[in-house]
Amino acid sequence: MPAAEQFDAGRNAGRTTSRSTSTGTTGNPGGTGRWGQKLERAVLVGLETSGSASSGSRATARRGELRSSLDSDPLETDLKSNSPVSSGPGMDADESLAEFRELVASAGGEVAAEIMQRRSRPDPATLVGSGKVEEIAGVAASTNADLVLFDHDLTPTQLRNLEKALPCRVLDRTQLILDIFARHARTREGQLQVERAQLEYMLPRLTGRGKSMSQLGGGIGTRGPGETQLETDRRKIQRRIDQVKLDLEAVRRVRKQQRQRREATPVPTVALVGYTNAGKSTLFNALTGAQVLSSSHMFATLDPKLRSIELPSRRKILLSDTVGFIRNLPHTLVTSFRATLEEVAQAEVLVHVRDSSAGYADEQKSQVEKVLGELEVLSKPRIEVLNKIDLLTPEERGALRERGIAGEETAVSALTGEGLQDLLKAIDAALFTDPVIEADFSIPQQEGAVLAAIEAGMVIHSRAYEDNQVLITASGPASLVGRLRKFRTREA
Repeated sequence: MPAAEQFDAGRNAGRTTSRSTSTGTTGNPGGTGRWGQKLERAVLVGLETSGSASSGSRATARRGELRSSLDSDPLETDLKSNSPVSSGPGMDADESLAEFRELVASAGGEVAAEIMQRRSRPDPATLVGSGKVEEIAGVAASTNADLVLFDHDLTPTQLRNLEKALPCRVLDRTQLILDIFARHARTREGQLQVERAQLEYMLPRLTGRGKSMSQLGGGIGTRGPGETQLETDRRKIQRRIDQVKLDLEAVRRVRKQQRQRREATPVPTVALVGYTNAGKSTLFNALTGAQVLSSSHMFATLDPKLRSIELPSRRKILLSDTVGFIRNLPHTLVTSFRATLEEVAQAEVLVHVRDSSAGYADEQKSQVEKVLGELEVLSKPRIEVLNKIDLLTPEERGALRERGIAGEETAVSALTGEGLQDLLKAIDAALFTDPVIEADFSIPQQEGAVLAAIEAGMVIHSRAYEDNQVLITASGPASLVGRLRKFRTREA
């Protein structure tokens, strides 16, 4: 089968493939998923090089009067190589493999076994070395695994060598993330963005069949090697990438028109950003009363959601729920989802939602800031929100409250509603569009529409009646105060 057709078949199959999140061999081989599909069984392979920190020492350091990640400096990250340069405790191989299990669960399968390889440096041919490859092959055969998943990006050479040596399919971390995105994409825009990322990832990994698959000419002097099947496949995929880019450009134009219509009225946008599974959608539902999908699985939200909410100052804002980020998020996804992530670029304030119960919260923060840097929005006002405080011990919650008083974080529980009013006040204080001003008004009692507008859109501090006039001191958005200028007697 030509490589391009193999890719099309694999991509379509990827939307119904399955993987899971147990440790060791599961007790339900060949089980079924939510919709009755047969779950695919996977062998997970992790890699720890000699420079990684030990999990035991970091687990001890992480617990104390509060998780050390809340106080330490962000992890320095090399944006080109995607390799963390640790200035403090980061995510070790065991924690990385635990996160990888969650990714597998989001893809909907089950884990047949887990294998960890520790070596001084990755093997250039097979990543884990020839001896470990033989071990993986034996484990995959004995557990009837359908695929082997590597918690690491594989080069095209490594992928080819592993596929030859192992008795089942081989996927790396990026392929798994792309598969999850393909599963969760619901809108036409989301599907186009995922398809572009998949095609751009697959293009350099095509393998041809050599001269035996050449397309030969039919005339004199044209019976040479001709165009190989590999070149044909590359042209086919490149044409599809170009078409998807055009379709996404059309989506971008529509979004630009929608933003221009919104900008005609002074309603600022606030975007929720954060690591995947930090609780952004749950927080979005708690603040807006919406019923968007909130799931413990990673990347449950791919398409941005916008809802209007009212702040304590009575100002209206648009709150945006966006796709979550993850460690070493494939660059092709950041590029492909740029149309969606423009909502982040256009937001006036970013609300960075963090999982306060995560064991590697500092690493998560670093990775989110890395993506925000790629989007060139790090200079925007940003509110740090420590979510899921309902999962903390009383001592940890007390330390968070003290830190919130002294620092810039707001501790909340989107599930129980604790701290949400403090978050709304923090958003109110961070906005600079349509600022809140205080003014005195003298309004004839027969001006019912004006009185109703003040009641609905401003915070009333005092009200008095004098003859036929209503004397009101209130604070509200400058746009509303400006519309009532004929009734103003004083403006602070």
